[in-house]
Amino acid sequence: MDFKAFKVSNDVKLALYRAMLKPRMIEEKMLILLRQGKISKWFSGIGQEAISVGVALAMQNEEYILPMHRNLGVFTTRNIPIHRLFSQWQGKMGGFTKGRDRSFHFGTQEFKIIGMISHLGPQMGVADGIALAHKLRKEPNVTAVFTGEGATSEGDFHEALNIAAVWELPVLFCVENNGYGLSTPTNEQYRCEHIADKGIGYGMESHIIDGNNILEVFSKVNELCIDIRKNPRPILLEFKTFRMRGHEEASGTKYVPEDLMETWAAKDPLENYTKYLMETGLLTETMEASFREEITREIDQNLQMAFLEESISANISNELHDVYQKFDYKEVTPLIHKRNIRFVDAISQGLKSAMEKHDNLVIMGQDVAEYGGVFKITDGFVEAFGKERVRNTPICESAIVSTAMGLSINGMKSVVEMQFADFVSSGFNPIVNYLAKSHYRWGEKADVVIRMPCGGGVGAGPFHSQTNEAWFTKTPGLKVVYPAFPSDAKGLLATAIEDPNPVLYFEHKGLYRSVYEDVPVNPFTIPFGKANLLKSGRDITIVTYGAGVHWALEILERHLDISADLLDLRTLQPLDTEAIYASVRKTGKLLILQEDSLFGGIASDISALVTENCFHYLDGPIKRVASLDTPIPFNNALEQQYLAKSRFEQELLDLMAF
Repeated sequence: MDFKAFKVSNDVKLALYRAMLKPRMIEEKMLILLRQGKISKWFSGIGQEAISVGVALAMQNEEYILPMHRNLGVFTTRNIPIHRLFSQWQGKMGGFTKGRDRSFHFGTQEFKIIGMISHLGPQMGVADGIALAHKLRKEPNVTAVFTGEGATSEGDFHEALNIAAVWELPVLFCVENNGYGLSTPTNEQYRCEHIADKGIGYGMESHIIDGNNILEVFSKVNELCIDIRKNPRPILLEFKTFRMRGHEEASGTKYVPEDLMETWAAKDPLENYTKYLMETGLLTETMEASFREEITREIDQNLQMAFLEESISANISNELHDVYQKFDYKEVTPLIHKRNIRFVDAISQGLKSAMEKHDNLVIMGQDVAEYGGVFKITDGFVEAFGKERVRNTPICESAIVSTAMGLSINGMKSVVEMQFADFVSSGFNPIVNYLAKSHYRWGEKADVVIRMPCGGGVGAGPFHSQTNEAWFTKTPGLKVVYPAFPSDAKGLLATAIEDPNPVLYFEHKGLYRSVYEDVPVNPFTIPFGKANLLKSGRDITIVTYGAGVHWALEILERHLDISADLLDLRTLQPLDTEAIYASVRKTGKLLILQEDSLFGGIASDISALVTENCFHYLDGPIKRVASLDTPIPFNNALEQQYLAKSRFEQELLDLMAF
């Protein structure tokens, strides 16, 4: 291993040594505690310390690093108090996740570290968002994100690299090629000779680095960081290294050929570097013993602090309270002056007002810039706000959602347009596993609105017509909004953008240009979780939302003898259960109408809630009216048969006659 080729000061050489020694000694202690049953699991980075330490020391403290579970050296190099790490691994309150997650599945804004989730890919897109925020603010900062060779097979890896290349984002994509994804060797992961070769396909600079040579890692990364701060661009780094222990300790390493293990054992980054420092006289046995004694004392003292910390007492109120970031809703009252506009215009006005109010708000989506989006909602926005804030994206929903999360982490807001709500399936993972869980896990907001053009009745077929709100209403941490009128669309969108929590904002395409209303010209807000009583009656309660509201109004106009409470939910999460209960207690009958297919929809939950809380007020069975449990068809006759509207009138009359 060639250390002499790199010009590094003696002080830095010793600092690199101490920075590698500390995580190695902590890991050795953790392996003992694991055997003693004092921690539950451990992912070892022994043999890979040079990468974590070299990258972390080459970066500035205000620059974000997104590490993996073998990057203990990143956390120790950033000088996180190790008693907090010990508490984290023991599931105690002194850690970073209040016992809600383990290992390095957390972030800390104080130390500018954003940890992984088990779905490895999304954090690369998060790095894109963090870097984009820096670039928009013209801050000369680098963002570094780690992944393993296995995760380079994930679509998120390719999406994130493509975005970074197209947008020239200052990201270091650090791939630790350690030979195995759990037990799967690299020859079963990819066919190119080097992972660095993949950079060519994205027009991206790439380098191969000996990940076991601390001086090479530090020197090369430091050189690149200095240059990227002046000339922002993404770079793909492949660190050649090896995993000397199992994927996690229970896995073992029996699948690794013995000669391969011996070859890499001889390349141990700490042992070889220690030998080099000894030979050059920079390190003596006395100094080494002193360093080890100091670190041992620090480990023991901090472990004692963690052991003495009380175990967490489970408290339901605390858990429920932390699912969402606190949102101090501020009512902005609409003025008297109004203009008759379409549903689509109201959304456009709401977006424009928010862009004018928040100079840190970015709109992202396919074709949203000069083209104005497929529904022309952002038409003219590039001229008003510029292409930096109104950004066409590649076709990569997953990485764009992750990018939105990165923007939020780095102090910005974003609105992501799914061209059609159906396409959200390609971005599902980061929505339900990253955005939804971040605040509960480690107290980080996800200031993201995802616009969801949805709905049938327009002959668009199975992939452009779904109302898939139920995918998200069951996911704690997400808010789901579904307006039916232009004024609600404008006011609820304003609230969604103000809310620091992730919001799925559904917009029915069939309402875009068919529904008009007198809407206040000025910006205004409408609170979440407040249903709107459109009609008041005594005989039956009809609960619905979106296009269902207009179907119900049409049928009630046809049957003026039916005295009904018509409740437009407007938001599905949070849900205005009190308004539903109050109406059912008054009328004694409930019909729930949804455009979504029946099984597993929001109507099922409302039915269950009313049964549990208002059963003794009911004078008849609760009826759920929904679309067929089939994909939504294209042909007009088939689509009309599919939609709940075709059955609503008869179901209403049957329940009235019960």
